[in-house]
Amino acid sequence: MNISYQELGQRIRALTEGETDPVALMATVACEVHHSDERFDWTGFYRVVAPELLKIGPYQGGHGCLTIPFDKGVCGAAARTGQVQLVPDVEAFPGHIACSSSTRSELVLPVHDASGRLVAVFDIDSDLPDAFTETDAAAIAEILASVFEREGV
Repeated sequence: MNISYQELGQRIRALTEGETDPVALMATVACEVHHSDERFDWTGFYRVVAPELLKIGPYQGGHGCLTIPFDKGVCGAAARTGQVQLVPDVEAFPGHIACSSSTRSELVLPVHDASGRLVAVFDIDSDLPDAFTETDAAAIAEILASVFEREGV
């Protein structure tokens, strides 16, 4: 499948226009992104629910980890550093948390609200090694910003 991030972004923005509930936005984004590309085997959000703690939010795919501290795994690294984590081989990532034994690569992006506060991380797992590119990361970051960095969200 050849993903068109421009079309995906337009569809997500149209579906979420006027919506301000973060959970509804997360559910819609997770669903649309998950079904846009066959590489995406688990797609979802981990919400910041306490200092240094992520808890699972809306997602598509098999079960996920329920909680992730900021000091653990790829999701924790994205939350802790505020940096996109593009991991071609999860087995080589120090402290990787294996929520699914089939995951081989991962892309995790920090999600901020309009005030710049970290509200979640968006996690995409693939059963394929080296499944993600810088183009994927940049395009998905742009989509996330257009949805979550609006006033009122």
